[in-house]
Amino acid sequence: MTKTSTADMATSRLLTSRETGITVVAMVVLVALQVIYAATADLRTDEAYYWTLSKEYVLSYLDHPPMVAWLVRFGTAIFGDTNFGARFGGLLAMWIGWAILADIVWRLTRNKGAVLLAVLMPFAAPEYGLFASRIVPDTGLIAFSLAMVWSLVRLTESNDGRWWLAAGLFGGLALLSKYTAVFLAPAILAFMLVPPWRARWLRSPWPWLAIIVALAVFSPVLLWNGQHGWASFKFQFIRAGADHGLSARTLGDFLGLQLALVGPVLFPVALAGTVMLAWRGYRRQHPAFILISTCALVPFAYFLWKSLSLRIGDTWPLVIWPFAFAAAAINLVEMSREGRFGWIARTAAPWAKAAVALGVVLNGAIFWYYAAGNFAVAARQDPVAKEAGYGEVARSAKAVADKVGATWIATLDYRIYAELRWHLKDSIPVVQVNERSRFIGFRDTASTAMKSGVGLYVDSAPNEGNLIETATPATLRIEGQADRTWRGVVIEPFVFKAVTGWTPDLSPPPDSPFYKWRLLN
Repeated sequence: MTKTSTADMATSRLLTSRETGITVVAMVVLVALQVIYAATADLRTDEAYYWTLSKEYVLSYLDHPPMVAWLVRFGTAIFGDTNFGARFGGLLAMWIGWAILADIVWRLTRNKGAVLLAVLMPFAAPEYGLFASRIVPDTGLIAFSLAMVWSLVRLTESNDGRWWLAAGLFGGLALLSKYTAVFLAPAILAFMLVPPWRARWLRSPWPWLAIIVALAVFSPVLLWNGQHGWASFKFQFIRAGADHGLSARTLGDFLGLQLALVGPVLFPVALAGTVMLAWRGYRRQHPAFILISTCALVPFAYFLWKSLSLRIGDTWPLVIWPFAFAAAAINLVEMSREGRFGWIARTAAPWAKAAVALGVVLNGAIFWYYAAGNFAVAARQDPVAKEAGYGEVARSAKAVADKVGATWIATLDYRIYAELRWHLKDSIPVVQVNERSRFIGFRDTASTAMKSGVGLYVDSAPNEGNLIETATPATLRIEGQADRTWRGVVIEPFVFKAVTGWTPDLSPPPDSPFYKWRLLN
């Protein structure tokens, strides 16, 4: 028996027949839980905000490229303005992304066990499993980034330069999803320049045509920014450039978040597998291994560095781990093919299986707690509970508005604005009267209603000294209160104030305190 055939037999045992069956059943169950959660869980504040963006037909938005709004619009066109309708487009994008991930691993390993393991890893990670049901710009980013890498893997198989054009198309769509797609550029450069084929591609027109294709696809964002003083790019650069001094706490928060959202075992397993595949890829100058591992390691290194001085949001690193999952699965096959029998090779597969098994159990427990449980644990610190209960606030606000004759509702926070619009479904105009730079080019649907002169201001309490009171001639009078609660725990009190003597300007000049987004001040 040849060495190659022995290695192939070894890789085929990555998952036994029984483990394969369990893996398939686990994925079916987890997909069902995603659908149930997407249909039943209230929209969180950012999700409701993306839904409001989907109602506006503009080229782009201040704080995000347009893909997330397009995905929401696609889902609601099919299922209406429901929880599942708002989330369906993102869910579909993620499922397509995992199918692409499976094909990448298959093309590089020809091992069904590795494919199943690679696809089950994201389902087992809470951030990509149950919480993939929520609306985030990263769903489009992940699907199109994986499609871009898939195109380049096809390039390594065929040596057909036309695959660069497909990579450019999907790269442009990834940029239309989220600006963090730029973190994949170093991986593409390494893919093109490190292997021996570098001279060929530097002389070839295909990579340069791919850049043109990507920029053409990304052009709606470029046009919108060019028309509005590059507002979105400034917005993101200010956020990314924020520096609050070195802090061990923010570093610990970042690493702890990865342990929680990727998995306490899956996080180190995926990271270790990615590092080992990078070592193999750069040592052998293997283009696909270099590409996949670098797609994970460069953004991880960046966020690790930024976490020394900045709190990293929970969704920011989402683009990292699908590539790490692919790298970890491919690395398991490569270790087996190389015939390595050290402790790392002996324990790698069992650790990967344990990580996935634990992740599946964690996702089941999380689903039971949020979807079926009726008790609260540390509700005020719980990221889901902290954003729950807006439905009751919205209903109370509408009742108070009807009582005082208010024909419009004003807020000073995009989260409250989005949740009120979502729950009230525009039965009464809701406007965020400040940060109007968020709403460049949006339709004006509230001015007529505001002519009545009576509005209702909704905010968390206490809210004395707010911008309406200090920067306008408005008279505010308390008319009611309501608590935002989750399972009997008060999360946040709200106050409702009648507004008279002032009509908001929905198109204030750029130097107005009602125009600027707060970090642009």
